[in-house]
Amino acid sequence: MTIQEPDVGPAGADAVVVGAGVIGAAVAFELARGGRRVVVIDKTGGAGHGSTGASSAVIRFNYSTWDGVATAWEARHHWENWASHPGGCCGGPVAAFHRTGAVLLDAPDAGTAAVAALFDRAGVPYERWDAATLRSRVPGIDAGRYWPPKPVHDDAFFAEPAGELGALFTPDAGFVDDPQLAAQNLADAAAGLGARFLFHRTVVGVDRCADRVSGVRLADGTRIAARVVVNAAGPWSGAFNRMAGVGSEFTVGVRPLRQEVHQVAAPRGYGAGDAFGPVLADLDLGVYLRPAAGRKVLVGGTEPACDPLEWIEDPDASSPYPTPGRFAAQVTRAARRFPRLTVPNRPTGISGVYDAADDWTPIYDRTDLGGFYVAMGTSGNQFKNAPLVGRFLATLIDRVEAGHDHDRSPVRYLGDHTGNVINLGAFSRKRPVTQGSARSVMG
Repeated sequence: MTIQEPDVGPAGADAVVVGAGVIGAAVAFELARGGRRVVVIDKTGGAGHGSTGASSAVIRFNYSTWDGVATAWEARHHWENWASHPGGCCGGPVAAFHRTGAVLLDAPDAGTAAVAALFDRAGVPYERWDAATLRSRVPGIDAGRYWPPKPVHDDAFFAEPAGELGALFTPDAGFVDDPQLAAQNLADAAAGLGARFLFHRTVVGVDRCADRVSGVRLADGTRIAARVVVNAAGPWSGAFNRMAGVGSEFTVGVRPLRQEVHQVAAPRGYGAGDAFGPVLADLDLGVYLRPAAGRKVLVGGTEPACDPLEWIEDPDASSPYPTPGRFAAQVTRAARRFPRLTVPNRPTGISGVYDAADDWTPIYDRTDLGGFYVAMGTSGNQFKNAPLVGRFLATLIDRVEAGHDHDRSPVRYLGDHTGNVINLGAFSRKRPVTQGSARSVMG
């Protein structure tokens, strides 16, 4: 389906979604599925053209909290049946989920024992591997323990390992092959239900009537009346909140964070024949690997303490190209784990900007401005949860607009596939940042 830009008349919409990434498109789809007239506004040229397009699109379940694990496990079932959710509504090409399994190495920060306990509770199948099993199941891997992660220019980086690592393996994990197409699938499905998309448009103002949102204003002078506005603007979400005059009650902040993902040839033995190797999360060295088509791997970082985070002020000014320093750090670490991996002389890959939350946990919530909702702080790790986030926001909006006090009595979501109950208060804008909160993009 080709999305046509609509003529937005004076009637406006029931809901405006700002941002057409995978999160915003999922929200639009679920709101339209619930019968609302939806308008989606995005400053880029199409669905998924911002942060979503730079996502590694890993589907994994290891998070540090119950609600994080339960959300990821429930969302995985949507990806497994993606051809019917929402592909069956849109025709045309559909993104594919590849079930490769995921290996979480036993680094101190990985918390594999606690994660396994959460897996038991959620019903996530897993296996515990010792070092010998790890070497057998992932040919070519170095099972050495190198903790903590170190700069690659530090002599200590090349020290001998202090023992060996085991791992936690989840066979049902994997990756989605085309994150931008996944966002387009959602957008097409939403359009098929009547949602209207405005691309190359910028929101410059938020209208209020007393203590409630009443619509948005665009740079071209268009005003769209709506009683519900959803901020799904990705790295621009903090600025959009400020434009709307909301956020003073938030206990969790967000900032735009630039991250790089690099693509190199897969090391020999990483996958057999045409089969992909597993996703690998290596907090011991500070990287993750994800297989890709053409015998390639994507290599990203897990924000180890030795690497400064690249906070930026203006997402529009961020370069989409990888830098030699970051490339050398991440790919050299990957080569330490897989000695057969070759480190090219020139960086290859992509950069994206994400709205990282203080505790790396997203904010899916209402705000103190009536009718203004947020799906933000997704921190580069929420692509996997997008189909469920759409349902979270639609459920939350239905309940709050009907008079429910979500702040005092958080809405709970019952997973259709797993039967797990997810407390949406875990994603509150007013949550405490506790000792058990996530410490990195791994969640």
